[in-house]
Amino acid sequence: MGLDGDMRTAFEILQPGTGDIPGEHYLRSTPVTVMWGRLPCQTDAAVLTIASGQTVTIDTVSHEGILEDQGKDPLAYFGAHGVDAASVLEDAVAIAEEMSRDPASAGPHVVTGPIFVEDAEPGDLLKITVERLVPRVPYGVISNRHGKGALAGVLPRSEGTVSVFTPVEDRDAGRVGVLPLRQDGERVVEFPLAPFLGTMGVAVASDERPHSVPPGSHGGNIDINLLTEGSVLYLPVQVTGALAYVGDPHFAQGDGEVALTALEASLRATLRFEVVPRTEALAEFGEVAGPLVRTAEYLVPTGLDPDLNVAMRKCVHAAIELISARWGMDEHLAYAYLSAATDFDISQVVDIVCGIHARIREADFDRAGVRRATRSEDVAGVDRG
Repeated sequence: MGLDGDMRTAFEILQPGTGDIPGEHYLRSTPVTVMWGRLPCQTDAAVLTIASGQTVTIDTVSHEGILEDQGKDPLAYFGAHGVDAASVLEDAVAIAEEMSRDPASAGPHVVTGPIFVEDAEPGDLLKITVERLVPRVPYGVISNRHGKGALAGVLPRSEGTVSVFTPVEDRDAGRVGVLPLRQDGERVVEFPLAPFLGTMGVAVASDERPHSVPPGSHGGNIDINLLTEGSVLYLPVQVTGALAYVGDPHFAQGDGEVALTALEASLRATLRFEVVPRTEALAEFGEVAGPLVRTAEYLVPTGLDPDLNVAMRKCVHAAIELISARWGMDEHLAYAYLSAATDFDISQVVDIVCGIHARIREADFDRAGVRRATRSEDVAGVDRG
C-alpha cells in the first residue's frame, strides 16, 4: 500500500539543497560527510568547523531502505511500496550506491559529522539545542530484524514481516503515522509524530571508532524520545573540538523501542552547538558523566548498562548527584524525593546497552533556588581531566 497522490503533492520532499535551510551552516549527508555503522573517534577529521553558539542545519538520512536485507537500493525498496522516484532522497541513493559496511562488525546507522566546535576541550560540556526538526519525506519504516528486539526468538515469525513500511498523513491535530490492523489492510491505526534524533554524540578519546549501536558516555544511540524540538542535550566533551555528530532520525518512538527500531525516517535538523566551560558546568549540574537532557519541564539524567537493573541503579545515582549538586539537597532526602515524585523511564532495551532516564521536574525546586558552586567543596577538582 503506497502513498496517496494528494499526500505526495502536499508534502514537500526535502531533497539536498531544497526548501528552508535556517541554520548558519548547512551540512549535507554525502559519502564524504557520513559514517555508516561506526562513530567518530579522536583521529577523525572534521567535515565542518563552527564557533560555539552557532547553528547547523543537517540533512540526516535514515538507514531504513538502504540496508542490505532491504536490497541496498532505496529506489527499488521504496518504489515497491508505491513511492515515486522523485520522493526518494537523492542522498540516501548516493550513500547506498557508493558506501558499504560489514553488518557483522558495524551498526546500521548513518551518522553525519564530525563537527569541530571551537573552544571545546575535555572536561567541558557540549550543549546541543534542538531548534527545528522537519520530516524530509512522508514515510518511514519500523523494523524487527536479525532476531533482535524485546521478543527476540519469538518475533518476527517470518521474513516478510521484518520491516513495516509506514506512510505519514496530515490530520487537523498534526501529522500521524498510519498502520493497518492486518497485513495489506486499510490503514486505520494512527499515532502522532514526535520527531527526534536517536543518535547525538561526541567523539571518544580513542583511536578506534565505536560501533554505532550501543550508547555510552559519549552519547551516541541514546534513543531518548524527549529530545524533540526545544530540548537540550548535554554531553561530556572527550576530545578537543568535541567532534559532534548526529543521525538515526526518528519520526516517533515509544519508550523501550521494543521491536528494535522506531518509525525510522529522514529529518532536516537545525541544531545549536555551545560549549559550557567546566567551571560553569560544575556550578550548574555537578559532575556530568554521561548524557543529560533538559526539556521545558524536566532535567533528565541517564543510566546506561547492558544489564537493565544496573542501568536503573546508575540512573538513580546520577539523579541523586544532580539534585545534590544543583540544589544542595541531602542525599537521603533526594532519594526520598525521587521515589515520591520522579518517573524513571526505559529509553530502550534493544541496543546492547540498555538505557534508563529520569524525569526530574525543575518546578518542584522553584522555591529552593539553585545552589551555585561557591564553597571550596563545590569547586574542588575543577581542573581535573
